[in-house]
Amino acid sequence: MNTLSYKTVSANKKTVNKQWVVVDANGEILGRLSTKIAMIIRGKNKPDFTPNVDCGDNVIVINADKVKLTGNKFSDKQYVSYTGYPGGQRFISPKELMAKHPTRVIEKAVRGMLPKSRLGKVLFGNLHVYAGDQHPHEAQNPKAI
Repeated sequence: MNTLSYKTVSANKKTVNKQWVVVDANGEILGRLSTKIAMIIRGKNKPDFTPNVDCGDNVIVINADKVKLTGNKFSDKQYVSYTGYPGGQRFISPKELMAKHPTRVIEKAVRGMLPKSRLGKVLFGNLHVYAGDQHPHEAQNPKAI
């Protein structure tokens, strides 16, 4: 009996094969796009996925300003933040946020789908979002999805 086939292989920092991926958000629905991005960043699409290791790919999102929200979420949804002062609760809609910072809508959606730990902070660093169709990561030879 071959017992080598029963060994569980766990990835670590040295054995992980990280790549660069470009995702075009033009006309995509925010939630569906964000789940795909979060899965790639986390590394769940790879056969050597290990939950406690950064084994995902680096994701570049272009055309973030052209992402869509279904229904009335573009005007009715509220992002809540707190300044730390009494009465410092702030609300902003995706419409207002897209006008000021078009990349933050995708960043907030993906960050909410990553782990809330030190690993989640490291994984979030693998996301690069740009409003236009240009990005400065051509040297990494990213593959398009």
